[in-house]
Amino acid sequence: MKHPTALVADDEPLLRAQLRETLAEVWPELTIVAEASDGAEAIRLVRSHAPGFAFLDIEMPVMNGLDAARAVRELTQVVFVTAYDRHAVAAFERGAVDYVLKPATSARLADTVMRLKARTTPPAMDALLAELAQRLPAGNSTRLEWLQASVGGTIRLINVDDVLYFQSDSKYTRVVTEDGEALIGKTLKEMLADLDPRHFWQVHRATIVNVRAIAGVATDGFGHKEIQLKTRPERLEVSRSFSHLFKQM
Repeated sequence: MKHPTALVADDEPLLRAQLRETLAEVWPELTIVAEASDGAEAIRLVRSHAPGFAFLDIEMPVMNGLDAARAVRELTQVVFVTAYDRHAVAAFERGAVDYVLKPATSARLADTVMRLKARTTPPAMDALLAELAQRLPAGNSTRLEWLQASVGGTIRLINVDDVLYFQSDSKYTRVVTEDGEALIGKTLKEMLADLDPRHFWQVHRATIVNVRAIAGVATDGFGHKEIQLKTRPERLEVSRSFSHLFKQM
């Protein structure tokens, strides 16, 4: 059997690295021959490297993963990487097209790899691409963009993109930004349902972090991990149940 090769495309370097490392764990014989940060680059690299598989993030700049898939579906087997909701996931399942939810877990990715190994011909995806093109933009627009948070006796309006992390604090949730913190009445579980999972990861039962705020992840001699932030000195503990998200660090 020909040695399997793949391309990984995602505009978030941390998510791309996390997928690459998880693939290495569940499919050690697979070689990642190229990585892309947008759809146009993914097309160019598929044409030049001819990988057997292309793991394409759906939402990327310049050209999204759906448009890239249209261009390369005759050249490689496409696996969509998505952070979208269950309604979009149902569309993948009806079309029998492989997908991975972000951030990729070892168990879910292992199921995908098993199907890819067993498949002799790639599924038709024209109908799926047409449905997703209509469905996904509307689904993505429902993500939370602004928070009304309490700072002392005043209400502050905070853009979600400015939040570095959320942390449970008794009856409230702390909202920490580069220049301070505030409180909101929602629980961490409620926040997780409203946030974009591409950018906000739960890393502890009491903490959700903005992936774009991470400078690095330190590991001590006992395997405990702590997140280092780009703009604040405190470190955030990563519990063992979420440590798989940072295997590459």
